[in-house]
Amino acid sequence: MTRTRGAAPASHPLPEHCDFTVFGGTGDLALRKLLPALYQCDREGRLPEDTRVLALSRAAYDDDAYRAIARTALAEHVPAEQHDLTVVERLLGRLHHLTLDVTDDHDWHALYGRLKDRRDFAGTVRVFYLAVAPVLYETICRHLGSGGVAADPSRVVLEKPIGHDLASARVVNDAVGSVFAESQIFRIDHYLGKESVQNLLVTRFANTFLEPLWNSQWIDHVQITVSETLGVGDRAAYYDASGALRDMVQNHLLQLLCLVAMEPPLEVGREDVRDEKLKVLQALRPMTPEDVDHDVVRGRYRSGYVEGRPVPAYDEEIAALEAGDGTTETFVALRAEVSNWRWAGVPFYLRTGKRLDRRLSEIVIVFKATPTDVFPHREGLTEPNKLTIRVSPDEGMQLHLTAKEPGPGGYRLRPVSLDLSYATTFANRSPDAYERLLMDVIRGIPTLFMRRDEVEAAWAWCEPILQHWAASGLPPKPYPAGTPGPSAAFTLIERDGRSWQEYL
Repeated sequence: MTRTRGAAPASHPLPEHCDFTVFGGTGDLALRKLLPALYQCDREGRLPEDTRVLALSRAAYDDDAYRAIARTALAEHVPAEQHDLTVVERLLGRLHHLTLDVTDDHDWHALYGRLKDRRDFAGTVRVFYLAVAPVLYETICRHLGSGGVAADPSRVVLEKPIGHDLASARVVNDAVGSVFAESQIFRIDHYLGKESVQNLLVTRFANTFLEPLWNSQWIDHVQITVSETLGVGDRAAYYDASGALRDMVQNHLLQLLCLVAMEPPLEVGREDVRDEKLKVLQALRPMTPEDVDHDVVRGRYRSGYVEGRPVPAYDEEIAALEAGDGTTETFVALRAEVSNWRWAGVPFYLRTGKRLDRRLSEIVIVFKATPTDVFPHREGLTEPNKLTIRVSPDEGMQLHLTAKEPGPGGYRLRPVSLDLSYATTFANRSPDAYERLLMDVIRGIPTLFMRRDEVEAAWAWCEPILQHWAASGLPPKPYPAGTPGPSAAFTLIERDGRSWQEYL
């Protein structure tokens, strides 16, 4: 079958009619990410021609007042060179605001009426994006079900966190699943929409030279790092109740680990990728209390300097909450193992933190050293080969090799890199993660979204860590803002005879 370049598979055609409904339409996520993503999709002709965007909030805005807010948000969050007033006005023409208190049963009739005024209501794809606190998920889904607007081809998009632990995740999943079928539920992780993350699948499964090496015989270890320079900012209340393990490890970092470690799927289709990711989560070696003490480091930033400017300690940033107990971690480093045939004996080192010395998200595959040194009289150093996948910033890949420096008189060896930068290799604009993910929701493509069993398997692995921390009562290890994290994170990897790669 011939397929148009860039087109979705025939099983996921672009629908003719779409109502994209955003609960929390005046919130930061809607204005900073969702509306700019919809703008870019509209600018590039990827939205269904007959698309309406319904923004819901408790504010008493009419369409014109909300459109003025949206116009300002687009001007702020769309790059100037991509800001097209014609497209802005076209998107604003699709945009409507409805005042709705989701906890008031009487407020819902206006939304029901607006959705059902479609001439082809039964054939319209209805996307419900819940950009609100998870505590409202059950209430919203119950009303969507009772109002008769949740039937297929409707879809619901859930932002993290899906619960606070395994039990609460099951409560959320049960509540949403009582209204929507699993095939209608899209649990979004924006990391999976990044081009470099998707390209990891292509690198692994569309190139033959790596597969024979992608195992414990040739790979020494894997490092996954998500480092942030920002503090908690306006997310202080949420973050202090969550911490770095819940906020980042349980979803983002474990999803990246799954993509590195998964077996080849039959095809990158509806469920094959998610089936293989689940197998990785189920193969993670469980953490005992002794393992947590030995293989997990948690930290909390003090005041310091980030990018040359002074920043306050975490305790100062959350002082107004009057709720912190001094145990919320802003940094986690851990050593994990995937106990299966391919990966047995290969450690996976994960770390993430706030107020660190750089903004960086990357995956480093470190290959084993050569079995013997055939250049005993060489000059210079040799290093193990590495494959680095840069997720952000400057998305791309580097393959690190050892080469001979040109010149006579012996072998002078030095590390060199084969560098693929997406920005320079591909002339077209690299879409934001939300653009890809929103279009996958509209088309009904679930590959890059988390399935219920994935979410619960990730919680099941993380929960013993959280339980041991709570039982021990030990505080996180302090580290100055603007540094790579607590010294114990370096001890964690150095006692295995290894080092974090970017600090070599």
